[in-house]
Order: sequence, then C-alpha cells, then structure tokens
Amino acid sequence: MGKFLSLLVGLLVAFKVYAGEITVYAAADLVYAMEEIQKVYKQKYPNDKLKIIFGSSGKGYNQIVNGAPFDIVFSADMGYVEKLKQQGLTLSDVKPYAIGRIVIWTRKDSGFDVSKGINIVLDPKIRKIAIANWEHAPYGVAAKECLEHYKLFDKVKNKLVLGENINQTAQFVETGAADIGFLALSIAKSDKLQKEGVYYLLPASCHNEIKQGYAILKHANINKETFETAKRFYDFIGTTEVRKILIKYGFVLPGEE
Repeated sequence: MGKFLSLLVGLLVAFKVYAGEITVYAAADLVYAMEEIQKVYKQKYPNDKLKIIFGSSGKGYNQIVNGAPFDIVFSADMGYVEKLKQQGLTLSDVKPYAIGRIVIWTRKDSGFDVSKGINIVLDPKIRKIAIANWEHAPYGVAAKECLEHYKLFDKVKNKLVLGENINQTAQFVETGAADIGFLALSIAKSDKLQKEGVYYLLPASCHNEIKQGYAILKHANINKETFETAKRFYDFIGTTEVRKILIKYGFVLPGEE
C-alpha cells in the first residue's frame, strides 16, 4: 500500500510539472482572434489552463503597475508594454505581434451608407457616434486622430459616445445606442459583426500606427509551472498557426506593413 501511495504521489507531481495555469490580460481588439488562438493552443497543450481577461490597454497597464496578478500582457499600444519593461515588471523581451486597423461600422438595417467614408459622420440624421475612450484605449486615440486629420472632430464631438474599450464600443452600435462607430477591423471581421453590419476601412495614413506588443510579466515567476506555461504561450504567439489567425482578423503582421 505504501509503495502504491508513493507511486500515486509521484504521478501527480509529474503531472503538475506539465500543467500550469496563467492569467492573461489582452487588449479588447483580440477578443475574437484570441478565442481561436486559445483553441489551437489547447490542442497542443491540453493540460495548460489559460484565463484571459479583456480590456483597454491603458487600464490593463494601470492594473499591472498596481499589482494585478497577470502573467502575460497583450497591449494594443506596444508603448505600454515597453513602459512595464522599463519599470522592471516584465520577464521577457517585448515583442510586436500585430498592427491594428480601424473601421467605421454600422448595422445593416441602420440606413447609413458607410461606404461614403469618414464624411458619413456629418450626416445630420446621425445622433450618436461610438468611439473608444482615447484616454486609455489605443483605438480611441486612432479614431480621434482620424477625425482631427480630416478636421471633423470639433464638428461631431458632441455626438460622441465613449466606450471603455473597443469591444464595448462595438456593443454600443450593435444595440442601437449609437448609429455608427469607430471599431477595430479585428472586431468588424468577426462572424457575428459581419452578419450584423457593414464597415468602411479607414486609411492607415489618417492615424499613427496601432503597433501592438506582448511580454511575460513578473508575476509569472510565482512558481515553476506558471512560468513554464507562460513561456509556452509566449513562444506559441510567434507560430505560423497564430499568424494565420491574426491575418484572418485583419491584423497586419510586423514587417509586412
């Protein structure tokens, strides 16, 4: 009996070495792409557990600085991750994983023709325009830059409805709380939003590049299993499988601009 228990304990310990759990903070523009990435990852590493929390990049940065127990961060603004590295809060290099694009999206039954481009915001029938809060959401920054580039911001600022992140911004337009919205292309290309609406891709020249980056965070060092799982997932993001998923959702890959 003693030998059996020893063997059982040994097997459990051995299993634990290959099974870890990590908490990932991901920019909200990854909500659909990350679902597919997670599925492919789990096929390769079925014992690893990933808990993924989505939100705005700026809020994620603030939470990490204030001690939130995240093991990896994916930010729609690579600058936030670089600041975390400067503050000694990362364990890995900061790597770029994608460049985002921005669109104007509306429901198919809205009656608004977004193919006209950004000047659609001047349509007097439009009551509310959804935009991510530019104080902490990179796509909100980009949308504001586009409006300013075309000298439209002051003309429509009273119509703007601010979302906490790009996913909530999409929900405003989906539910009719806003007539049109500035969304991430990666959200607009999801099956759900392609069925519900139409979009116009804004020129990349009207805003600064939405360069996105990721890194393993210091919290991943809490134990060996957590760090090893974080490292596996970190390395997995650079694989061909993940690159294909990112392209599917409209992301531009670094070096392929």
